Amino acid sequence: MELIDELFSLDGQVAVVTGAGRGIGEGVAKVLASAGASVVCAARRTHEIDAVAKEIVAQNGKAIAVTTDVTDDDALEHLARRAIDEFGGLDIWVNNAGGSPLQVPLMELPRAEWDATIALNLTAIFEASRVAAKHMNDGGRIVNISSIAAEMVIPGSGHYSAAKVGTNMLTKVFAQELGPRIRVNCIMPGAVPTEIMMKAMKLEEKDLPGLEKMLRLPAGRLGTPRDLGAAVLYLTSPAAEWVTGQCIRISGGA
Repeated sequence: MELIDELFSLDGQVAVVTGAGRGIGEGVAKVLASAGASVVCAARRTHEIDAVAKEIVAQNGKAIAVTTDVTDDDALEHLARRAIDEFGGLDIWVNNAGGSPLQVPLMELPRAEWDATIALNLTAIFEASRVAAKHMNDGGRIVNISSIAAEMVIPGSGHYSAAKVGTNMLTKVFAQELGPRIRVNCIMPGAVPTEIMMKAMKLEEKDLPGLEKMLRLPAGRLGTPRDLGAAVLYLTSPAAEWVTGQCIRISGGA
């Protein structure tokens, strides 16, 4: 009988996590490292990914930080090559970098914000997935971080929702086109009070109990980066070998 540890082990695997300096990306990077993966933490803020990588190493994990702007195609190529040069391969790529700091009705949304949101939340995932697939070992896994905004109307977030709908479809098409060599899935987080969510919703820490009460989530609480990291671990582990092309809500029941 296969040991449960083997189902969720990432020993010997190399993972890239974008947007790994804080929030969900930080949680994903730490969970994958705890499962045995060598993690390449990527983001634009060097000091943040340096701190995450150092924390992983301090806990006897393996990690490096690579400053990366995911909207720069050359930077994505450099990121993949750094992973291979440092750790000898590429097995997992998590497209987490994204978000939008604005909640604005579509009729009032500046065109520049629309373009920036699509570039960061959709086009970057398209290009990063192509770069990852080109360099990945057989049996590779790509996980995209979408949002429940892809499946529900959130007034003021139409631009973000549109990008995430696109992310879901990219996930399904890439899964068809890259399989069986590479599995591609995505998760759709619900209410996880990250810095960018708090900014977009104009929330402060003191507002969170009220938000939790208003949402009345069946799970009884807001989400955490660790919750999302656990979902990514499942999708990248041997336990999910027969799972591809799926977009899974991780939302506390919302």
